[in-house]
Amino acid sequence: MHFFFLIWTAGSWWFDITVEASKGGHHTSKVRLGMRMAMALFIVSEIMFFFSFFWTFFHSSLAPVINIGGVWPPLGIDLIGAWGVPLLNTSILLLSGFTVTWSHHAILSNKYEIALDSLAYTIILALLFTRLQLFEYSESSFLISDSVYGSCFYLMTGFHGIHVFIGTCFLLVCLIRMEAGHFSRYYHFGFEAAIWYWHFVDVVWIFLFICVYWWGGNITLTLSL
Repeated sequence: MHFFFLIWTAGSWWFDITVEASKGGHHTSKVRLGMRMAMALFIVSEIMFFFSFFWTFFHSSLAPVINIGGVWPPLGIDLIGAWGVPLLNTSILLLSGFTVTWSHHAILSNKYEIALDSLAYTIILALLFTRLQLFEYSESSFLISDSVYGSCFYLMTGFHGIHVFIGTCFLLVCLIRMEAGHFSRYYHFGFEAAIWYWHFVDVVWIFLFICVYWWGGNITLTLSL
C-alpha cells in the first residue's frame, strides 16, 4: 500500500511538471537552470552510492581475510567470464549511448522522425541488456549469499540493473512525450535529463565490467600473514 502511494505521488508530481513545461509555459530560464542543477546533484549522489560498492569490492579483494580462505576470488566461487555475456552487454550499452545521443542531435536539427526512431532503438537495446542480465543471473553458479564476492557482485550489478530499468522507463516516457510533440529544438530538458542519466548508467557499467568482470576475474590475491 505504501509503495502504491509512493508511485501515485511521484507520478502525479511528474505529470504536473510535464503539464507546466508543455502547456503552461512556466519553465522559465531560471526554472530550467534550477532543474539542471538538481539533476546534476542527483547524479552526483548516485555516483557516491556506487562508489561505496566499489570501495567494498576493492577492500575485500585487495586484502582477502581468513574467513574466505585468505584468497581472492574466495574458495568455491566459479567466476563469470568477462568475454561472454558481460562483453556483449557492454557493447549493447555503448551502442545505446550512441543511439540516444543521435536522437538528441536529431531534435536539435528538427528531425523528429529520426529522433523518435533512434530513441526507440535505445529502448530496445536497454530491454535487451536487461534480458541478458537476467540470463546471466540464471546461469551463474553462485548466489548473493555465497561469501562477500556473491554479495558484492549481486549488489553492484543488481543495483545497476535497477538503474537500467529506471532509465528505460525514463526514456519510454520521453518517447511518449516526443510523439505527443512536447519537445522542441529549444525546450527539451526532460529528454536531456534522461540522456544524462543514461550516460551515467553507461559509465557505471564500464567500471563494473573493468573492475568486477575483467580485473576481478583475472587476479589471484592471497592473505599476507
